[in-house]
Amino acid sequence: MSDVIEFRKEGDVGVITINNPPANALSFAVVKGISEVVTSCKEDDSILAVVITGAGRMFVAGADIREFNMTRPVDVPEFHVLIKELEDSPKPIVAAINGIAFGGGLELAMGCHYRLIAPGALVGQPEVKLGIIPGAGGTQRLPRLVGIEIALEMIVEGDPINAERALKIGVVDELVEDNLLGQAISFAKKRVPDGPRPTSGINNRLKNFESKIFDDFRAKITPKSRGLDAPYECINAVEVASNKPFEEGMRFERETFLRLRDGSKSKAMRHMFFAEREVAKIPDISKETIVQAIDGAAVIGSGTMGGGIAMNFANAGIPVFLVDVSQEVLDAGLDKVRQNYARSVSSGRFSQDIMDERMALITGTTDYEDVAGADIIIEAVFEDMVLKKKIFRELDQICKPEAILASNTSSLDINEIAASTSRPEKVCGTHFFSPANVMKLMENVRGELSSLETIATVMKLSKTLQKTGVLVGVGDGFVGNRMLHVAARVAEFMVEQGALPWQVDTVIYEFGFPMGPFAMNDLAGVDVRYSIRQEQKKLYGDRRQSIILDRLYETGRYGQKTGGGWYTYENNSRTGTPEPKVEALIIETSKEIGFERRKFSDEEILERYLYSIINAGAHVLEEGLALRSSDIDVIWHYGYGFPRYHGGPMFYADLIGLNNIYEKVSQYYDEYGDWLRPSKLLKSLADTGKSFGSFSNL
Repeated sequence: MSDVIEFRKEGDVGVITINNPPANALSFAVVKGISEVVTSCKEDDSILAVVITGAGRMFVAGADIREFNMTRPVDVPEFHVLIKELEDSPKPIVAAINGIAFGGGLELAMGCHYRLIAPGALVGQPEVKLGIIPGAGGTQRLPRLVGIEIALEMIVEGDPINAERALKIGVVDELVEDNLLGQAISFAKKRVPDGPRPTSGINNRLKNFESKIFDDFRAKITPKSRGLDAPYECINAVEVASNKPFEEGMRFERETFLRLRDGSKSKAMRHMFFAEREVAKIPDISKETIVQAIDGAAVIGSGTMGGGIAMNFANAGIPVFLVDVSQEVLDAGLDKVRQNYARSVSSGRFSQDIMDERMALITGTTDYEDVAGADIIIEAVFEDMVLKKKIFRELDQICKPEAILASNTSSLDINEIAASTSRPEKVCGTHFFSPANVMKLMENVRGELSSLETIATVMKLSKTLQKTGVLVGVGDGFVGNRMLHVAARVAEFMVEQGALPWQVDTVIYEFGFPMGPFAMNDLAGVDVRYSIRQEQKKLYGDRRQSIILDRLYETGRYGQKTGGGWYTYENNSRTGTPEPKVEALIIETSKEIGFERRKFSDEEILERYLYSIINAGAHVLEEGLALRSSDIDVIWHYGYGFPRYHGGPMFYADLIGLNNIYEKVSQYYDEYGDWLRPSKLLKSLADTGKSFGSFSNL
C-alpha cells in the first residue's frame, strides 16, 4: 500500500483514506495510490461500495502546486483521468468531506457519485487565485450540481463556502453532524441498489439561466480583474459547460488549464502563493522560541497612521490606548477612527453593534502613565528622530520591564532609537503601511539588539492583526521605501529629461500598479516627499539630485490635500487631471538644469522604472536587509501594489533575465550616478547564470 493512501474494509465497503500531511495535497503519489486502490476495489467482488476521505482535519486542500513544473511519472495517471476512473466505477463511490476540499479536492469529491460533509468543512474552487482554471472537471461538473450562476460565483471569485451552504446549493447530498465516516459507510451501503450517479450525467441544472449571464459576469469582474486572464477563462469554460456536451467541455477546460498553467502570470501567482508562506520562516526562530502574550496595547500618536494602527488592535479584540499630546488633538484622532468604522457600517461590512464593540476597546488618553501596563507600545508620530527618542526615553521609564517598545518609523534608525532606552532587546520596528487599517503589510524591523523573543512576538502579532509580517533589517527606508525612493528619483529624472508625469504614470499603471509614482506622490503629499528628500540629503548629499519636486513644492502644490500637486484635483476628486501649469514648470526646470528635452518611449520608461527597483532590491539583499528575494516580492505586492500576476520585482527580474537588466542598469549608472550603481550581487548572479530565487541570506 502507498505511504500516502490507507485502505481498509468495513464489511463490504472499502474505505480509502488520503494521508499526505499537512494538507493531503494531490501529489503524484496520492493520485497513483487512489487509482491503484480504486482499481483493486473494482476487481474485488467482496467490495460493493467505496468511501474516500481524508486523514486529520483535511479532505484534500488541492493539487500539489510544487509538482506543476515537474514531469509526471509515466505510471501516474493524469488527475482528470483519475476522476473519470472514479466516475466510471460500476460501484458507488462516496466522498466523506471531513475538512477542507479546495480545488482538486472538490473536483475529487465531484468525481465521486455521492458526497457527505461534516460541519466546519469548507469547499471551493480557488484556482483562479493562482492564475489558472480548474483542470480536472471543476468547470464542467460544478454547474451540473449547483447551476450556472452559483458555479460562476464559486469558480470566478474563488471564495470558499461552508458546509451548510454546500448542502443548500447542492454540492453535497448530506450534512452529517457526527461520526462522518461511519455515516458515510452506512450511506454507501444504502446506495448499492441504486448504483453509481455520475455527476457528468446530471444536466437538469444547466437549463434555468439567462444567456446574458455570462456577459453580465464579465462586466461585473472587469473593475477588479485588470491584467488577469484566468477570471475570464473561468467564465468561458462554464459557458461551454452550458451549451456543449460534457466531453467537449472537458477538452476545452483541459486545453485552457494547460495554457494558463504554463503561462508567466500563473507562474508568478504561484510564486507569490509560496512567498507568502516563506516570510514566516526565520532561521533562528523556532517553535520553542518564547512568544509574549499581547493582551493590551498602546499607540502613541492619534493621527491617520496611529488611529489606523489602533483600529487593527481593536479589530483583533485587543484593548488599546490611543495617546496624544492634547485632548483636542486626541478627540480629532478618535473622531477619525469613528468615521472609518461608520463607513464600514454604512457599506454593510459589519453591524453597528460590532462598531460599538470595537470603539469600546479604544481608550483615548493624554497621560503616558495610563499605558504602563501595556504589553506593546507602538510609537506612530511623525518622522523626527529627536522626538522619537524623547518618547522612547519616557516610555522606558513608565512601562513594565517586559513591554515591547516599537516604532512605526518608515525609515529612521531603529538602533539609534533603541539606544535611548535601557531595554534595547525589547525595541524593534513595526512599520505599518498607510492606511494602516486597510493595508495588509507590516515590515517588522530587527534591531541589532532586538531579542528573538521580541521578533517572534511581533511576527506573531502581525498574524493576529491579519497582516503579512516580513522581517527586515535596519537601513535607510528598510526594504520597501529604500527601493521606492530610488524608483521615485528615476521617475523624476525622466521627467527632467523629457517625459511627463502623466506619461510615466500611465505606463506604470498599464503594467499593473494601482497608480504611478506621481499620482502616488500626490496622494501621500508632495510636502511629505520633500521633507523625506531633505532628510536624505544628509545621507546622499553627494549624489545627483532632482530639483523638479523642489520646484513643485515651492509653488505650494502639495497634492490632493491642496487640490493640486503633479495633477489638479477639482471638487475634491481623487482622480487628477494633467495640469498645463505643471507641464510649463517642468519644461522651465529642464532649461534651468540645462537639459535638452527628448522623447521617452513607453518601453524605456517601464524599463528604467522597474530596473531601478530591481537593482535597489539587489542592494537590499546584498546588505542583508531582507532574508530572501521572495520577501521583497511580498513587500512590494502588499505594500506598493506590484501586480500579483508579475510575481514581485525580483521574480519578474528572474523571468526576463538578469544579464539584460545588469547591462541596462550599467548604462543608467552613467546618467544617474550612485542611485543606479549596479549591485555586485546582480552582477554576480548575471555572470554565473543564477537567479535571485537561488540566493538567500538564511
